[in-house]
Amino acid sequence: MMQLIGMLDSPFVRRTAISLQLLGLAFESRPVSVFRQVDEFRRFNPVVKAPTLVLDDGTALMDSSLILQHAEALAGPARSLWPAAPAERVRALRLTGLALAACEKAVQLVYERELRPADKRHAPWTDRVHGQLLAAWEAIDAEMRRAALPVAAGGQPIGQAGLTIAVAWHFTQALLPGVVAPGDFALQAAHSAQAEALPPFAAWPHA
Repeated sequence: MMQLIGMLDSPFVRRTAISLQLLGLAFESRPVSVFRQVDEFRRFNPVVKAPTLVLDDGTALMDSSLILQHAEALAGPARSLWPAAPAERVRALRLTGLALAACEKAVQLVYERELRPADKRHAPWTDRVHGQLLAAWEAIDAEMRRAALPVAAGGQPIGQAGLTIAVAWHFTQALLPGVVAPGDFALQAAHSAQAEALPPFAAWPHA
């Protein structure tokens, strides 16, 4: 059975776990920390990058988007989390990219706060990352106001764009409360609440 290595406090690991379940692929979750359990993580992937997906033959894949590209191929188009229509797929790719950028910037701010001593923090850099985080959410908000989120193929309850937006929003609110004000992004807050009520999200909670 495939093994997903990484902690669910990572939005990238959580995104992968929820996607794998929606795609109907069996896997074992191994919640190994890239900080507290570095030596153990190296047993699966010497790069120590989460998520890592160890395939049945021992091959270790990394990066959530590349892992999910392989997972989509295994699951087949009938269960795909991407729209089949080209225009809808392009929009889903754009929204997913924006949500992943929001994840990346939120993680950078968390690392800056948790790992760097206060006297070593560089305010211009932090301000830049904060601006990028807000820009990502503003772009997502504009897209969601323009049209509904893309519908996935295969009768899925949520597509990859909506899934990644929801995971990114929950992570940001949990780890950076007040940095992205829910009152300024009501559509995203409501979407996240609806997504978190879905069984695959409940099965793989942020932890």
